[in-house]
Amino acid sequence: MRSALAAGVVVAVASLLAGGVLLLTAHGVLVDNVNTAAGDRATQLSTAMAAGDASAVTAALRPASPGRTVAQVLDSAGQVIGASTAIADHPPISALRPAAGKRLQETKHLNLGEEAPFLIIATGVHTPTGVQTALVAESTDTVNDADEAIAAAVVVGLPVLTIIVAVATFLFVGRTLRPVEAMTRQAATITARNLHTRLPVPVADDEIAALADTMNTMLDRIETASAAQRRFVADASHELRSPLATIHANADLLVSAGLPDTEAAPAGRIHTESRRMAKLVDDLLLLARVDDQALRVRHEDVDLDDLVYVQRDRVSLEHPQLLVDGRVEPVRISGDPEQLHRVLRNLVDNAVRHARKTVTISLTARDSGGIGIGIGEIVIGNDGPPIPAADRERIFDRFVRLDDSRSRHGGGAGLGLAIARDIVTAHHGTLTADALTHGAAMRITLPLMSNTYNM
Repeated sequence: MRSALAAGVVVAVASLLAGGVLLLTAHGVLVDNVNTAAGDRATQLSTAMAAGDASAVTAALRPASPGRTVAQVLDSAGQVIGASTAIADHPPISALRPAAGKRLQETKHLNLGEEAPFLIIATGVHTPTGVQTALVAESTDTVNDADEAIAAAVVVGLPVLTIIVAVATFLFVGRTLRPVEAMTRQAATITARNLHTRLPVPVADDEIAALADTMNTMLDRIETASAAQRRFVADASHELRSPLATIHANADLLVSAGLPDTEAAPAGRIHTESRRMAKLVDDLLLLARVDDQALRVRHEDVDLDDLVYVQRDRVSLEHPQLLVDGRVEPVRISGDPEQLHRVLRNLVDNAVRHARKTVTISLTARDSGGIGIGIGEIVIGNDGPPIPAADRERIFDRFVRLDDSRSRHGGGAGLGLAIARDIVTAHHGTLTADALTHGAAMRITLPLMSNTYNM
């Protein structure tokens, strides 16, 4: 649209300038033609008068275009002694009386049925009977007609030409940019999980096709590098599981061996860190699988209220100093119970880490937008510090931890929320961070089974 408007404006301005130049040029040429015609007729008439040739004078007084060109012969007293038929009864058409051999001119209107003024040339002539005056008048209506025609053509043709150019530019530029639009739509669908997708290459061998080829080559390099990175993460995580399991098993033995306090403390730290490392390796393996292929979800009937009660009971047992709040309704969905359990555990552990006195774990069922589709909503919150609005989306990125949770014991590796969102998304749900009156909360929405909301 911008190209079309720009082209229309440029054409309008150029046409206006060209029309003005054409009008001035044509006006000048036509005025010169009128001057030349009048001058030639005046020369013819004055020559015949100087020679005293009455027949030549009569012929000069009979112009080829009666009404457009007229002539008069005046004696030394200024009386008309000869005239063209169109002005036979008219008084002198001009008051100009040049001396013999001199020529004067003026432009004035004559009452001869012409709206345009006449160019009058007066010439003083020595004749056998004395000094006489030859008056020749040439109509300028051709100049006015041409000026009006050019102005009308500019006024009428300029908008038409502008519209035609603008529409043609819009259509041609739109057709040219159509492959770019297709490339843009395709590029918007490419994510880390479908890097195999390529941009459509136009048939035409032009710059846009070259751009598409270049972008596809870049996607090839990105896909290769991403695949190598995922393989490395998966292979490294897989290889680490066995030695970590061995370390954790031996740490269990050391913790239960009744070692002296000086030795039990390091053994306990090894036990804790090996468990933390094993969880990190499991998270990395899961993320590698998610990146390599879409997360596979087993579809079973899942009672979300049972999973929620398990987490509430766990918090009550492991953290008796915390108050567990929230209402739980019976809700059933179709999904993978193990993955949903992992989501709830990650979010509950995150809430417990930041809680001061209260942890909120609630489950409700409601309608979504009044269109008859039920959703289950789980809210897991705490009365700890709120999440800043600018960070409520960033915390779901991998390896992101806010400043108040970066300590080794207070915060995780920054993968729990990313994994939770991937799992919830695979279940066609949403996971968002919200603010509570006191604290922060994670809100999960999951579509219900068809008969759940009507229980």
